[in-house]
Amino acid sequence: MVIFLADVKLNDADLENLVSRVFFKSLDLLGGLHKLAEYRTLTWLPSLARAAFVIVLREEYLKTEEEIAEIVGLTKNTVRNILRADPNLALYKIQHIDDLTKEEKKELRVHTAGGIAKLAFKLVKDGQEAQVLLEFCANSGAQVAQVCDVPWAYAVLKRMKGVKYPIESSDVLADLLKGVDIKGLPASEVIREINYPIKSPAKLLHEIKEYLQMKGIS
Repeated sequence: MVIFLADVKLNDADLENLVSRVFFKSLDLLGGLHKLAEYRTLTWLPSLARAAFVIVLREEYLKTEEEIAEIVGLTKNTVRNILRADPNLALYKIQHIDDLTKEEKKELRVHTAGGIAKLAFKLVKDGQEAQVLLEFCANSGAQVAQVCDVPWAYAVLKRMKGVKYPIESSDVLADLLKGVDIKGLPASEVIREINYPIKSPAKLLHEIKEYLQMKGIS
């Protein structure tokens, strides 16, 4: 039986948003811009951006190799190589970046870029956003909470700077939120009762709010 899938229409804003998230997560996997600068590999950025576009167009929008090549401005062969990339091999190269040849450090190979983008896409879809975006969201959220007069949310987010996500247990938060009051409850009590892992600042606030509602506190 043949199943025909309807074309998934592109929305430029949604495409740009997801590609950016995958791109930033790719940078995360490589240790961030500072690490790339340290290894003299900032020339990798265009390759990572192209690979992010290719993977998102294929996985999220079900585009063919021909369509992707036309949209991104690559050859069909390059698109195919990106799509066939092995994430495990790319991960190995990331972990052994010191062993890369001078040529590899100068220009990121298509297979490696594709593998990194594939891995980044999977992590983003699993809710593991790039650290730089989480930091930005936390800082922005703290400012909004302050303006909207939600003191407990502001106090929590203000102390989350530099925290790595996902947060697997309350142990990570214990010292950070020591002394913080959440609607009359000590934060130390609240964080022991919420669900983990916590994948983002927004998720942390959501879990705290859910716990407060369960306790009948609005």
